[in-house]
Amino acid sequence: MIKSGKQAKIKGGLAESPSHLMHRALQLALDIYAEEAGPDGLTQRQFAVLEAVAARSGLTQTDLVKATGIDRSTLADLVARMTTKGLLERERSTLDARAKAVRLSPEGEAALLAARPRVEAADKRIMALLPKSKRDSFLDLLCSLSDAADAVPEQARAEIKAAKKAAKEAKKAEKAARKGDGKKKKKGELAVEQPQTDDAADAVVVPLKGAAED
Repeated sequence: MIKSGKQAKIKGGLAESPSHLMHRALQLALDIYAEEAGPDGLTQRQFAVLEAVAARSGLTQTDLVKATGIDRSTLADLVARMTTKGLLERERSTLDARAKAVRLSPEGEAALLAARPRVEAADKRIMALLPKSKRDSFLDLLCSLSDAADAVPEQARAEIKAAKKAAKEAKKAEKAARKGDGKKKKKGELAVEQPQTDDAADAVVVPLKGAAED
């Protein structure tokens, strides 16, 4: 029997798909963020980039990928557009001459200060959808998933490095095996008797004239 005010939960299918449920939750969070930020406000990704740069000025784009979780190609395009809008400034990194360091412009700092109260309001609305007793555990779970996401690139790089090392060792072993086979083959060739030539095989022994008479 279904209790009053409660709806039966449908089991199976999308109702038990973590990826689908997380996508639905993300859509809800982004909708709430957009409502609070307003049409002229920063997007969620723009806010994340500005907050990361504010926390540590002089980050390279590689650093920003790690700090925000935004993929490299998307981040490069995002930083370029934010620089064009005057929210960010880029200069050559003092730590890596090949990289560009990113820092807040005065306009970017002002935009970030204006956005923070709106983002805080959006976060409060999202958390208010959950019972108070579950909010802390919800944040803990989100942090665990975020940590797992951060570990994926490191694990992938480690696997690629291990695969390259294994391939190098296999190539080295194959080369050593070919070299060993070549030495064995050469040694075997020296032990084989040279065949007689056709001239030697066809030679006829002619007895001496005196020897026939004996």
